[in-house]
Amino acid sequence: MKTTLLKSEDYARSPWKNGGGIFTDIADAHRPGSAVKDWDSLLWRFASTPIVAPGPFSHMSGIDRLQMVIGGRGLVLKAQAQEFDEREPFTTVRFTGEMEIVTELEAGPVEVVNLMARRGAAEIELLALREPGERQLAAGTHLIHAVSGDCSIRLDGVGFAISHENTLKVELTGASTLVLVSGLAVLGSIRIVG
Repeated sequence: MKTTLLKSEDYARSPWKNGGGIFTDIADAHRPGSAVKDWDSLLWRFASTPIVAPGPFSHMSGIDRLQMVIGGRGLVLKAQAQEFDEREPFTTVRFTGEMEIVTELEAGPVEVVNLMARRGAAEIELLALREPGERQLAAGTHLIHAVSGDCSIRLDGVGFAISHENTLKVELTGASTLVLVSGLAVLGSIRIVG
């Protein structure tokens, strides 16, 4: 098990692919040997962003996306044939980067986290850790992001404190046990395939 504390003051800020806003890049991975780290070389990305006005999402061909509201409420994603309801915080929605999506804000601006992955290169999960308790983690990369104040966890019995908006990156070669002791966190899990 390898753990790395990612501090909020070190996160990179970048424009959305369509230029409509700015996201905070918490962690990502690109194809090995890529000369340029861009959207074409991206394997996965975990990021947060404010959505302050209704508007279109970026077109991301070949990318699967998971999204969750972590601040505010009332977000709805409208696609041609369906709607993704994120009105309640900490609800995960899954959609493809090719979908034409427009946001609707029913109660003002929101803050969201996104976990994106190149289709066929990685499998991803995104969930809220809201109640103290235990969960099994599989081999892969896991990101435990403190979203509302500080949180405390244990990994295979070892304690970690994660300050507000910081993220603990955990790289596992085998199964592990995660215990949320206190606080509120979002868990992003990535398993490279192929």
